[in-house]
Amino acid sequence: MNIKKGKISIVGAGSVGATLAYNLALKNAVTEISLIDKNESKAEAEVLDILHGSTFGSLKNIYAGGYETCSNSEIVVVTAGAKQRPGETRVELLSRNASIMKGITHSVKESGFNGILLVITNPVDVLTYIAYRESGYEREKVVGSGTVLDSSRLREYLSKLCNVNPMNIHGYVLGEHGDTSFPAWSLITIGGIRLQEYCPLCGKGCDLRSIIEEASDYVHRAAYQIIEAKGSTYYAIAQAASVIIEAIVKDQKRLLPVSTVHEDFIGIDKTAFSFPTIVGSGGAEKVMELKLSTEEMKLLMKSAGFISENIKKTGY
Repeated sequence: MNIKKGKISIVGAGSVGATLAYNLALKNAVTEISLIDKNESKAEAEVLDILHGSTFGSLKNIYAGGYETCSNSEIVVVTAGAKQRPGETRVELLSRNASIMKGITHSVKESGFNGILLVITNPVDVLTYIAYRESGYEREKVVGSGTVLDSSRLREYLSKLCNVNPMNIHGYVLGEHGDTSFPAWSLITIGGIRLQEYCPLCGKGCDLRSIIEEASDYVHRAAYQIIEAKGSTYYAIAQAASVIIEAIVKDQKRLLPVSTVHEDFIGIDKTAFSFPTIVGSGGAEKVMELKLSTEEMKLLMKSAGFISENIKKTGY
């Protein structure tokens, strides 16, 4: 079946899936949204709630459906899965979500879907690898949300610290979407100026080493703090996912740290992790082999190794 440009299907009508659908509808970022959930009445209620605002200018072509609606979708987004409990790491979710991901991937594939599969469910790196292996799709067509959100958290922290608009801050958190991730400080710029050069010009007298330690800690703690207080995170991850979706639907060729399956990438083999990647209509079109510092390379190898260990626990 021919792919319908701008049509997406979202598997999972929970907090993340419903918020993503609302975000996309509000921005009219896509042309059609199908919301799929095993609790059909929940999906229908979320759709109705969104549609009640359509007279104010948001997307009207949104509905609840089954896996058959994936068949001609340009993107299928997987948000379904068990929630991360307070104090639970993303990797501890693995045993609960691996089997869920396998079942969803097979249902999506059986529909005849042949577009881009976007994985949001945690632990996203391991589940991206499982989705790739179970689907049989090309590596470019299986994309995880990766550290797009982590990188946004880093930029938001530096924005407040440096009193600069976050849109002028560019940089990435790399590796696992989890506790072994790390900011690639050698790549961070503010207004095109490398961070190491910007700090002396700023005049605030901050200690760069302290900034690095505090910002890295903030990125790791942020999700746990939110989960402890309100149970789960969904606003920012929905925004991050919508950025990835728009990059694909509009062929924006955006450079984003999404998670993809790597085979012999700078010495790292058969695992999935985040690295700056050009994202467009073809999915993860090109992973950029950016030069990292020696210390950053060690951190990347450690993070990739950690993900590989957890992939092996699932039997792959």
